[in-house]
Amino acid sequence: MKKILCIQPLHPEALRLLDARQDITYEVVTDFSRENLLRHVSDVNAITVRDALLPAEVLEAAPDLQVVSRHGVGYDNIPVDYCTRRGIPVTVVGDVNSNSVAEHTLFLMLAVARSGIRLDAAVRAGEFAARSKISCFELRGRRLLVVGYGRIGQEVAARARAFGMDVVVFDPFATRENFPGVGFANTLDEGLASADMVTLHVPLGPETRNLIGARELALMPAGAVLINSARGGIVDEDALAQSIRNGHLRGAGIDTFAVEPLPADSPLAGEQNVVLSPHSAALSTEALIGMGVMAVRNALAGLDGNLNPALVVNRSVLNEVSNASE
Repeated sequence: MKKILCIQPLHPEALRLLDARQDITYEVVTDFSRENLLRHVSDVNAITVRDALLPAEVLEAAPDLQVVSRHGVGYDNIPVDYCTRRGIPVTVVGDVNSNSVAEHTLFLMLAVARSGIRLDAAVRAGEFAARSKISCFELRGRRLLVVGYGRIGQEVAARARAFGMDVVVFDPFATRENFPGVGFANTLDEGLASADMVTLHVPLGPETRNLIGARELALMPAGAVLINSARGGIVDEDALAQSIRNGHLRGAGIDTFAVEPLPADSPLAGEQNVVLSPHSAALSTEALIGMGVMAVRNALAGLDGNLNPALVVNRSVLNEVSNASE
């Protein structure tokens, strides 16, 4: 009998997959403090986790752990290097949340462009004359720089083109021949300098932490807009708030933050031209079902020895896992 620890709740459709397996037991924990996790991991063979921090210390207490399955596509809450040293695959869910994040990105773009939050507040306050006082602009004809052209970046670009935007991409890892007709910026600086809007779709890592800082923001044209529905930490939030405050950037739409929940004293919270959402881009009903189901499928595949390599973050461990099962 194998045991799966589900850190944070999963959709009922995902749990039904576990209920159907007679050789599997599972436990769902909602208290994901380090102390509580240490009390529950000693006998587990697989872990599913959403956005809770999963310390290496907790994994060290799970000697029989065979796979860590992330309920999402980012994995900065998982000690991947530690897992790799132990030969433990870390999996993600693939493109099941791409539509949700792409639509939310467009929502943030439109909310900033149309001054949606400010106009909503004005109507509720009885200030109907705000319609002629608060300005807005159209997306059509604007240049959008998409930083990171993976599944989500491609979905955002497709929707932006439907709005009549001129889309340019920066992604040093993309094979340009695979994307005929797509315009690429040769450098990030080049792309930033010509963009009316910039949207970020890269993972958080040493190379991307504070990728957009004061220098990069200054490269963007006056009146430009920054959107981040990728990961907190990619943007220097203090520098962003200052750029908006001094009138260089028009505004921003931010879904992910360096510290979550967003502190009450964050400089972003006081900027009326910043649209904020609580790291919810991937949390549509459809995406939650898809991520939960894929997280469970990956956990089961890790136990059954038939993982999809495309969904494994640290693919170098797969040969070790295969050899160990022979």
